[in-house]
Amino acid sequence: QAQVVESGGGLVQAGDSLRLSCATSGPTFSPYAMGWFRQAPGKEREFVGNIHWITVHTSYADSMKGRVTISRDSAKNTLFLQMNSLKHGDTGVYFCAECSRTGCSSYTSGSRTYEYDYWGQGTQVTVSS
Repeated sequence: QAQVVESGGGLVQAGDSLRLSCATSGPTFSPYAMGWFRQAPGKEREFVGNIHWITVHTSYADSMKGRVTISRDSAKNTLFLQMNSLKHGDTGVYFCAECSRTGCSSYTSGSRTYEYDYWGQGTQVTVSS
């Protein structure tokens, strides 16, 4: 629950697909929710989507609906972000974030950065035009 590591980023062409992964190193993993955010050059970190770990209910940013899917593998303590029909505007560093069960008092919509306790270092996604 203290370490989150993203992977799967890279250089792709417009229209391609990518699946990002978010793995944890702890023997057990049981967060309240997990979120995906991205940060484009010169811009603030923005919400992509999130998932409630137990119910598997997902929410997505309006700009991403229909193109992304968040899923989890509880046995492997891994979170996924499937992205399809990538656009140049999707370029940025993608972050995985955890809202732990002990630090979720501020969790409401799950779309703000302050609602999460732990962050990975990010994985770069570059979509060529």
